[in-house]
Amino acid sequence: MIKISNYIKNNFNNLSSTLILYLLVLIALLPLLLVAINTFKSHADIVINPLALPNEFNFTNFSRAWKAGKFSSGIINSILLSGTTIVITLTFASLSAFVLARRSIVGWQLITIYFLCATTIPIQLFLFPLYFVYAKLGIVGNVFATAFILSAINLPLATFLLRTYVQTIPSDIDDASFMDGANPIQTFFYVILPLLRPGLVTVSIIVGLNAWNEFLITSTFQQGQNSFTMTLGYLSMNGTYATDQGAMMAGAFILVAPIVLFFIVMQRFFISGMASGAVKG
Repeated sequence: MIKISNYIKNNFNNLSSTLILYLLVLIALLPLLLVAINTFKSHADIVINPLALPNEFNFTNFSRAWKAGKFSSGIINSILLSGTTIVITLTFASLSAFVLARRSIVGWQLITIYFLCATTIPIQLFLFPLYFVYAKLGIVGNVFATAFILSAINLPLATFLLRTYVQTIPSDIDDASFMDGANPIQTFFYVILPLLRPGLVTVSIIVGLNAWNEFLITSTFQQGQNSFTMTLGYLSMNGTYATDQGAMMAGAFILVAPIVLFFIVMQRFFISGMASGAVKG
C-alpha cells in the first residue's frame, strides 16, 4: 500500500508540474498567437473579435506595414547593429573573462564593484555627454558608432557570464598547452576559445536580442528614417496607422519573426550553454 501511495503521489506531482509548465508556456505564447492571428484580418474584424480566426488570409497588411515602417532599410540596420554589438562585446568580454578567471589580480573586488556600478547606473545619465561627443564627431546616425555604446552597456554582464564559463574549463588544459610551447595568447585562441563556444553562443543571443530590441539608445543616436532600426520603424507607424490595427499587427509580426526564428535555430546551443555555465568545474 505504501508503494502504491508513493507511486500515486509521484505521478500526481509530475502531472501537476507538467500542467503548470504548459500553462506558463501558453501564457507566454498567447500574445504572439494573437499577433499571428490578427495580422491577416482587417481593422474592423480585429475590433469585433480579436480572438476569432481570420475568414481569409489577407496579405495587404504586410505590404502596408513594410512600406510604412521602412523595414527594407530597417532590417539591414538592425542586423548591422546587432551583429556589430555582438562582435565587439564578445571580443572584449572573452579576453577580459579569460584574464579574470585565470590570473590572480590585485584589487579584484574593486573591479567587481566597478562592473556592478556599470550595470546599475542608468544610461540616461550618459546620454547628453555621449550625444554631444557624437555630434561633434559627426557620427550621429552611424550604426557602427551606436553599436559601441550598446557594447559598453552589455560588456559588464557579458564579462561576468563568460568568466563563469572559463572557470568551468580545467586549468590543467592551460598547463598542458604551455608545456607544448604555446603562449597565453595562443592558448586562449586555439584552446580556450573553442571550448568556450557554448558560453559565446549564450552571450551572443542575450546581447543580440538586447541590441535588436533597443529603443532608448537607437532613438537618440539613430536619427533620420534611413538610420531607423526595425524597432524605430515600427514605432514610427503609430502616428499614421494607430487606428489600423491590422497594419500594426503585421508590423509587430515582421518585427518579432526574425527574433523567434533566430532563437529557434540557436535554442539548443543556448540551453547547453546555460547548463554548462551553471556548473563550475
